[in-house]
Amino acid sequence: MKLDRIDIKILHQLQKNGRITNVELAELVNLSPSPCLMRVKKLQSEGYIEGYAAQINVSKLGQTLTVFTEVTLKNHRQVDFARFLAAVKKIEQLLECHLVSGGYDYMLKFVTSGIGEYQEIMEKLTDMDIGIDKYFSYVVLKSPIVRAHMPLTTLFPM
Repeated sequence: MKLDRIDIKILHQLQKNGRITNVELAELVNLSPSPCLMRVKKLQSEGYIEGYAAQINVSKLGQTLTVFTEVTLKNHRQVDFARFLAAVKKIEQLLECHLVSGGYDYMLKFVTSGIGEYQEIMEKLTDMDIGIDKYFSYVVLKSPIVRAHMPLTTLFPM
């Protein structure tokens, strides 16, 4: 499926407000409601829309710790990457895992209840013998800018 500018506008609006009504969405993207709904359903069926979720203000719930972790593996064979990914996929506190270029292999983002929980996770990972050579941790002190949506209309101007 090739996306056009209206599809991009629909995706842009839905990621800003997933609870928007179809009538409101149709108005924002200059379509009538029926064709707008058909496009949304097509975007869902084609996998462009993976789901809808509430954005939780975690700080209202209690104290948390966010840590970015650089991980370097001992070996760089496909089996080493697969073994590492299989292990970290199981960690619920791991929000993001990125294979990156540069001085290390992976950038991980954890959110835990505190430094003790983070330390337990990392000790468990290093004890598992999943190929970790070294890791560096960066504790987040403050997050002045966090965006929940991609700049679709800038990335894919039509």
